[in-house]
Amino acid sequence: MAEVHVIGQIMGASGFSESSLFCKWGIHTGAAWKLLSGVREGQTQVDTPQIGEMAYWSHPIDLHFATKGLQGWPRLHFQVWSQDSFGRCQLAGYGFCHVPSSPGTHQLACPTWRPLGSWREQLARAFVGGGPQLLHGDTIYSGADRYRLHTAAGGTVHLEISLLLRHFDRYGVEC
Repeated sequence: MAEVHVIGQIMGASGFSESSLFCKWGIHTGAAWKLLSGVREGQTQVDTPQIGEMAYWSHPIDLHFATKGLQGWPRLHFQVWSQDSFGRCQLAGYGFCHVPSSPGTHQLACPTWRPLGSWREQLARAFVGGGPQLLHGDTIYSGADRYRLHTAAGGTVHLEISLLLRHFDRYGVEC
């Protein structure tokens, strides 16, 4: 079986109106992919930028996959949350990006968005916090339902990912 090593880190996030940010992340693959080592999901620590707007997490990602085909290539998905001074958390944005398919080191910038909701929900978010969230997490990376949502742009999640491909030439894939 062909193998893919994904090694890198979630550097941080920028462009969010909120501060004290943290990120929940996960990876989604097709049925032909098997995780040999690493964890499929995780969460960063909270960072409150003191200088500038970039929240730094430097959260490691180390995944090793085996696959029988290219269908269902890995996608990273993110939920960025903000935490207020009372410890309450509210959604700042959802986002996803495909893992690059070429070996080497890649700098990725993943744009995020959040559901808007009704005007009452927007007003409540401004004064009380909270706000609308997705019922199903797979809506983040599946296009059919996502395009019907009314959304607002969030910030950007920054990643540095290195990719190692092994035995793809045995299956007729040129790297």
